[in-house]
Formats: sequence, structure tokens, C-alpha cells
Amino acid sequence: MNKMNLKNYILKNWLPFAVALTAMVLSVSLDMFSPVLIRHIIDDVVIGGKTELLSRFLAGILAIGIGRCLFQYTKEYLFDTTGSRIAGYIRQDLFRKIQSLSADFFDRINSGELMSRVKDDVDRIWDSLTYIGMLTIEVVIHTAIILYCMYSLSWKLAIIPTVGMMIAACIAVRMERELGSVYEETAQENSVLNNTAAENLAGIRTVKSFAREDFEIRKFAEHNGRYYDLNLKLSRIFVAYYPFLQGITHLLPYLVILPGGFMVMHGKFTLGELTAFVQYSMNIVWPMEMLGWLTNGISAARASAKRIKKIHAEVPLIQECAHPVVLTEVTGAIEFDHVSFETGGKQILQDISFRLPSGSTLGIMGATGAGKTTVINLLKRMYDVTGGVIKLDGTDIRELQLSQLRTSIECVMQDIFLFSDTVSENVKLGRRDSLHDSAVRNAIRSARADNFVEHMPDQYETVIGERGVGLSGGQKQRLTIARALSCGAPVLVLDDSTSALDMETEQQIQQTLSRLHGITKIIIAHRISAVRNADEILVLDKGLVAERGTHEQLLALDGQYRQTYRIQYETYLQETT
Repeated sequence: MNKMNLKNYILKNWLPFAVALTAMVLSVSLDMFSPVLIRHIIDDVVIGGKTELLSRFLAGILAIGIGRCLFQYTKEYLFDTTGSRIAGYIRQDLFRKIQSLSADFFDRINSGELMSRVKDDVDRIWDSLTYIGMLTIEVVIHTAIILYCMYSLSWKLAIIPTVGMMIAACIAVRMERELGSVYEETAQENSVLNNTAAENLAGIRTVKSFAREDFEIRKFAEHNGRYYDLNLKLSRIFVAYYPFLQGITHLLPYLVILPGGFMVMHGKFTLGELTAFVQYSMNIVWPMEMLGWLTNGISAARASAKRIKKIHAEVPLIQECAHPVVLTEVTGAIEFDHVSFETGGKQILQDISFRLPSGSTLGIMGATGAGKTTVINLLKRMYDVTGGVIKLDGTDIRELQLSQLRTSIECVMQDIFLFSDTVSENVKLGRRDSLHDSAVRNAIRSARADNFVEHMPDQYETVIGERGVGLSGGQKQRLTIARALSCGAPVLVLDDSTSALDMETEQQIQQTLSRLHGITKIIIAHRISAVRNADEILVLDKGLVAERGTHEQLLALDGQYRQTYRIQYETYLQETT
């Protein structure tokens, strides 16, 4: 779904809801028939002396009890299962929507807030579709049938509970309005709290290494205190109004008995009718008591639905064209034609041009912030260029099918991410059916990761911790390189992917890369040893190409590349030349 519309979800599951509503109406109707039997027992049996009717009336009460049990079970079961199913669809569609959004969306929103939307907000909607929603509908049906029964007995006496209900409804509406605005703030602070906790736990080793525990505790306590204050504010609003609702419900039976008793004394009402009416008035008490709690839950669900709708309203900046080009075979020829990129009013890249024939290698160097990683993000269409054109095999990448473009370019990025799964599954990365174990093992050997993987307790089936906890930086880099090598994509990108490796291992991996024929390679690095064998090397400076050429040509220029060469491992490079 492009947008979250709760009505559409309900309409798709109308049949079980219709059966549940029917069961609810029958259950409530049977419940309302019980006072009628009590009325006849008092008027016909106790006062009228028709004892032969007692067994029928008692059998009727028993039948009502059995019928209510059956209909209540049907109602509860169908509401719970159908509501749970719809909540699952909502969560799945929301997650699918999040997956479809462009990188700029994730630049603007933190993971804690997204987790709150996927988990907490959907849970509140779930509640509104099951327990809270069911009770809300039951309150309406229950109240309507009771009012009908009371007005059938005495319209004059029925005015009293009707006025009481109207007052209770006004209180509930006012309470709902006040709760709604506070729920927005509470949900937002809950997102911040979740993000603070998740961020701390993800970086717990960094926190400990810098002895920042006290700072992080204070930071969490600040948001926790704010969350506590907002929940306290919700409680104060609820407590301020709820006593009035309770007062009305407790006074109502007494307000009915006084005029009702007067009517019995004057023969305008039988004792059985008054007993039935009092039962009805007491039965109308619980819906009014529930108004505050139900209003509270509905307010929370409405606020959650608004936040989910905001995510569904997001339009991804990167979209596939109506009729995308699907290349028969991707050879990996890349061209940047006067490419520029600007975001947030800041120029990141300006007039970048190069041609990379299929099977050749491009090295990119430059200081931090020079725009090296942006080149890769643009190539994979994480963002679109603001000027110029990027082509893959002669076709503008904006015209290509997104899935083909991105699967044709395998990246090993600076930000290493490993899932809490086996070594094998981390290398396969969801390609269990298409990637054989032999290919996984070959890739791990090519990345020089076999020497530590085969010493693990379960070797290739060893489960590694979240984000690769328990592995060194070099080990994680080698596994991500193995992941890239295993897929055999026509374009391979390594973004500073050997920075945590020792010189010997790096050289071995460079030799492996040099033997990959027919694969176009882009190597981004700070080390000259990683790019020196490239067919062409670009040196970026503040988003511009400052220098370009082969290793020997750049050394002859005596510019930035030459200066970097002098600083880095000059003796080692001379020995290996």
C-alpha cells in the first residue's frame, strides 16, 4: 500500500468482523433479556403466585448464560485473531514502505524513532482493533439496546440515565482532546529514549573505553525523566476527569430508584418493572466507566496512526522510471560525465569526469571529506546527481532498473555491518539458494579469512555476535570482502576496505584482486599501496579532481599524491616495486 488507510485493512477482513459483530449483538441482546425474565419472576411468580412458570424462567436464565458464553467466545476469538492479522499486515506494509525510501530519509530520522513506529505505534493500533476496539463497539451496542429497553419500560424514567450518559460523553470528549496532544509528545519522547538506549548499547565498548558511563547515564536519565513527566501529565489529565465519570455511574442507580419507587407506590409501575429498570441502569454503568479508559486507548491509537501515515506519505527521491531499461548483460563499463552533487546547500562534488572500461581498475584517493564515498553512493543511486550524467554500459543509470543496477555493483564500505548469524550466512547475505557452500568457502579463502574462520568452534557455521562483536576490525573487513567476492558482480567497489589489515594481508588481497579478470574495480583508499596498480588514479580535493593519472604519472607531478607517497611506507614500496 502507498498509504496507511485503516479502513482498507478492515474492509479486506470484513467477513470475520461481521461474524464477530453479529455474535456481539446476540450476546448483548441475551444479556438484556435477563432482566425481562427477572421482571416476570417477580411480577408473575413472586407476586402473582404462578409458581408453575418458575421452571421455565429459570431454564431461560440458564439458556441465556450458555448462549452468552458461546457468543462471547466467538466474538473474542474473531476480534483477537482478525485484529492480530491486520496488525501484522500494517507492520509488514510499514516495513516495506521504510525499505522503499531513499537514503535521504534515513539521514533525517534516527533508528530509535523508526523502531517506535514499527513496534509501539503498530501495537497501539493493534489494541484499537482488538480489545479496545471490541469494547468500544460493545459499549455502543450495549448502550443502544439498554436505552431501547429502558424507554420501552418508561420513557420518563429513562430520561435520567440518558442525561447522565450525555454528561459522561461530554467529559470523555474533552478528556480525549487533551490526551491527544500529550500523546504526540509522549510518543516522540519515547522514540528519543529508544534511540538513546539503542545508540548506547551499540557503542557500549566505545563508552567504556572513554569512561563515559556516567555521562551516558545522565543523558539517559534526562530523557527518561522527560518521558516520565509526560506520562505523569497523561495520568493527571486522566485522574482529573475520571472521578466525574465514576460519580455519575455510582449516583445513577439511586437517582432511578427514588422516582421509580414513587411510581410503584402510585401504581404506575410494577415492582418487577422497577427491578428490571434498575438492572438496566446498573448495566449502563460499566459502559460509562469504560469511557475514560477507552478514550485513553483510542487517543493513543489515533496519535500512532498519524505518525505511521507520515511515513507512508514520504515519497522516495530515488524512483525507478516507468519503463526501466534492463540490460541483457552488464559488462561493468562506467562513465562519469561532468558529475556534480549538492545537498543541504553544500557542494559535495563538482565536475567529476572519468571513463572506466570494463575490467579496468580505478583508484580514488583524497583527504577525509573530499567526496570519495559520495562517488560510490551516486554510482549505486543512493542519491541522484544534481548535475551531469553517470552511465553504466553506456546507459544513464537513472534509466536502468534499480535492482539490476545495485546487484551489478558489489560494495565493501567503510561502515562494516555483520548480522548476528553464521559466518556462512553473513557471506551469502540472503542468497542461500543461489550461492553454494563451495563458493562461500572459496570467497573466504580469497579474502584470507579462512585462517581464523576454520579455527572457530563451528567454523563456517559459527554464529558471530551482533555487528560482528567478538571479531577484530581486520577479521570483519575480511568477511565483508569475502561477501563481495562471493557474488561475482561485474563491478566491485572497495571503500577503504583494507584499512584495518596488516601490510602482508593487504598485499595478499591485492594480489587476489589483480587476478579478478573481467571485473571492473573501484578502490577507494588512503593507502597508496591499495591503489598503486590501478589503471587510473583520481586524487579528490574538496569535491574536485585535483590530480589524475597512473601511479608513475602522479609521482612525476610532485603534487598531493607525491606528498602522500613520501609520508606512507616509502621504504616498503621501494622494496616491493
